[in-house]
Amino acid sequence: MAICLNTESAYKLFAMMVHDEYFVDKSGMIELINARINTMNRYICITKPRRFGKTSALNMLGAYYGSVCDAAALFDGLDISRSETYKTHLNKYNVIHLCLNRLSDFGSTYEDYIGLIRNSISCDIKEAYPELKNKEYGGIADMLTATGDQFIFIIDEWDYIFSHELYSEHQGDFLEFLRNLLKDQSYVALAYMTGVLPIKKYSTGSALNMFKEYTMLRDPFFEEYFGFTESEVRILCKKQAALTMEEINDWYNGYQTRSGARLYNPRSVVCALEDAVCQSYWTRTGKADEVLFFLKYNIGEVRDDVVRMVNNTPVILEIKKEYSAGQESPANRKDIYSAMVIYGLLSYHDGELRIPNKELMMEFEEALEDDEFGYVAELVRNSDKVLNATLEKNGDAVASYLHNIHNSELPILKYNDENSLSCVVTLAYLSARNKYRIEREEKSGKGFADFILHPRWKNMPGIVLELKADGTPESAIAQIKDKEYYEKLRKENVKNILLVGLSYDIGKKEHQCIIEEML
Repeated sequence: MAICLNTESAYKLFAMMVHDEYFVDKSGMIELINARINTMNRYICITKPRRFGKTSALNMLGAYYGSVCDAAALFDGLDISRSETYKTHLNKYNVIHLCLNRLSDFGSTYEDYIGLIRNSISCDIKEAYPELKNKEYGGIADMLTATGDQFIFIIDEWDYIFSHELYSEHQGDFLEFLRNLLKDQSYVALAYMTGVLPIKKYSTGSALNMFKEYTMLRDPFFEEYFGFTESEVRILCKKQAALTMEEINDWYNGYQTRSGARLYNPRSVVCALEDAVCQSYWTRTGKADEVLFFLKYNIGEVRDDVVRMVNNTPVILEIKKEYSAGQESPANRKDIYSAMVIYGLLSYHDGELRIPNKELMMEFEEALEDDEFGYVAELVRNSDKVLNATLEKNGDAVASYLHNIHNSELPILKYNDENSLSCVVTLAYLSARNKYRIEREEKSGKGFADFILHPRWKNMPGIVLELKADGTPESAIAQIKDKEYYEKLRKENVKNILLVGLSYDIGKKEHQCIIEEML
């Protein structure tokens, strides 16, 4: 039974995917890759966050190129079947499929790890080419050359030992192994690698500098094939009746292509459709996935940024240097954000950093409660008090609480900044997210309400909150009524609705609040 050469595993896994109810056809990317076969651009490295379909695409390529199985029945109805190159490459190649997240059962050293890879390739080559069994070779590359054939290499999780911080003293040796195996070898018809982290660059370049890399920061070529596009999500939504496109968009949209087209987290979209509920499906697969893990490197400098982003305000920053495999811990603000973009924790488009969607927003909100955030964490942990005061219709207590937040040590909370009061309100009601779905600038009635708190439980009242700078709370309440901002809550059959008018005087730096119950 072959381990990595001409195995049936990619075919079987792709067959399962094709027959899945929520399968999305990404086979169009095969035409782009076909054009690279046996050219100087035959080395491709795709690095995207976990859960963005990298392994699914890799299995698709293995099923398409591999000669071991006839995959015509899987591909004949897909996009690639309309390409002129479809038949030319379908099931025509020897494929070496390496999953580099496998660790040896017989030892835990780097030698055990790299030995497992070498032995897997060597054993399979000798089995497939019996005439080579009794000959001696200087290495795997020499043995592959001796076959006289060409191979397509598909390599999953190339960066496993880097992202899991394994064998740090041998990571350079590992890059050299891959270089010797792949670079300038005539037996390589195509080398396609995937991972989370871009390839490490040294002062003199990289051991793997033959690869063309496509990352979350730089991908003008394959970006639409990793993540679901808006049109793809709309088609999936039509296959069920429980969730609307608007709900899916709210929870899982947030990434963009170079042209600005929306990209959705594919695994989360499918999980939500299968479960018929939008919730967080973010999987913490290690410390590198934790929002707080990166923020802790520079809490003081990034704290204000996080408060802005939690308030749906982008951070303007130019990121030129990508966080890569084997790099030291982030040293500064730009390094931290580069790493968070690479891991999919932040989105980056046109120089703006944002928290991508509601699913990730929950991770950031939770991070704000950590002691490392000092005074902000205290504000957040105590923010249940302002919700209780609101529910008790105690406007004076709400105004007092907002005044304390506005006078906190956070320099971004300025009295002459219109967006500042929104930040204050976001922090004040952050704990309410457990009981409410909080929407800012939501379309309702005849306009856009500053904040609407949609109750998660039937016995909780809905809350419409309007802000006024240098105005009065009475005028805020009047605007809620005149514009009918409560309309969405009524459509959701919320019986009890509280109207909250907030104002602050820029000159006097005073807050006022009145709360009325909707009759």
